[in-house]
Amino acid sequence: MKIVLATSNKGKIREIKAFLEGFDVVGFDELMTPFDIDETGATFKENALIKARAVHEALEDKNAIVLSDDSGISVPLLGGEPGIYSARYAGIGANDKDNLAKLIATLSARGVAQTPAFYTAAIALATPWGEFSVHGWMHGHAINEARGENGFGYDPMFIPEGYTTTLGEMDAQSKRDISHRTRALKHAMTLLNTLKGNQ
Repeated sequence: MKIVLATSNKGKIREIKAFLEGFDVVGFDELMTPFDIDETGATFKENALIKARAVHEALEDKNAIVLSDDSGISVPLLGGEPGIYSARYAGIGANDKDNLAKLIATLSARGVAQTPAFYTAAIALATPWGEFSVHGWMHGHAINEARGENGFGYDPMFIPEGYTTTLGEMDAQSKRDISHRTRALKHAMTLLNTLKGNQ
């Protein structure tokens, strides 16, 4: 079964490929020229479905399954920011470092060193049998400094519940064991195995 990932984010591709061992997993940019997808949804789920649908429609192989992830960090103190705008929090074209720096600066401007936060991952599947979606969450705290060089995105400023180190300080396997994406992928695997039986 071919799984096409509707993302060009190398960090996400690496995490998802590592989890979906046993499946033929490729990034959509390996099959076609990457194109921009307008994420006009109001939720992580809506944006994940938009991306999965767009790539599935563009594929020549309509029997492939497209998996899309839309994820981000939410800080209740900031009204849920960055939320669905996590990947472009510092503006269009912003990179991970820009977004990380903006969130740290926003917390510092409020005089906040640490505050509750959570990650959300919505995974959508566009398949020959219809569209599906699942979610996973990871709760913890956002801090107003970057610690660690591992991971990507906001990982250096997020301390998972029950831990004293940031995701940026953890090794890849430790992060994968507890991450929001892993939790969503476990649900997605149940769907994928069911769909595999339909082939």
